[in-house]
Amino acid sequence: MAPAGSSEQSEEHGPLLEAFLEKRESLLLFLASRTRCMATAEDLIQDLYLKVAALDAGSEVRAPVALLYRMAANLMVDHVRSAQRSSRRNGQWRMETHTAIGGEDVASDMPADEAVLARERVRLLADAVAALPPKMGQAFRLHKLEGLSQADTARAMGVSVKMIEQHIQAAIANLSQRLRS
Repeated sequence: MAPAGSSEQSEEHGPLLEAFLEKRESLLLFLASRTRCMATAEDLIQDLYLKVAALDAGSEVRAPVALLYRMAANLMVDHVRSAQRSSRRNGQWRMETHTAIGGEDVASDMPADEAVLARERVRLLADAVAALPPKMGQAFRLHKLEGLSQADTARAMGVSVKMIEQHIQAAIANLSQRLRS
């Protein structure tokens, strides 16, 4: 193998990956300063690395550092949008179900007829959650019912955060459809 500074290694990696490896710490600080969360910045750096590593090593890049910062900024925007969509979905989910998450008695302060309806809705929800496909149901239960973050849920299940987002989104759509029918 060639020494770190040789042109053979540059050809092996390509100019974009070489620039990434050289500027990784600066990119991390760039993302951390904008997200105000080092863990999120680390996740975004990992996503950036995967994107850069997947690109053709022989592709011509005129300004690799500028491209890296643009790619990092785009990943950050995507992350923010994903978080906003997730927040809206969570709010919508809570509004649709009219239930408290965590097994609390949702009918304690309601008139008797409304309490019966609320308890029935919770029972229907519990049945619908039990009927979800195994991985989807596990992701939903860990994140929504047990309160784990998406990152913690992903670690517990041994999958990516994106996969957890997809499982939760599919579970919410599935459960919403079941509860409407």
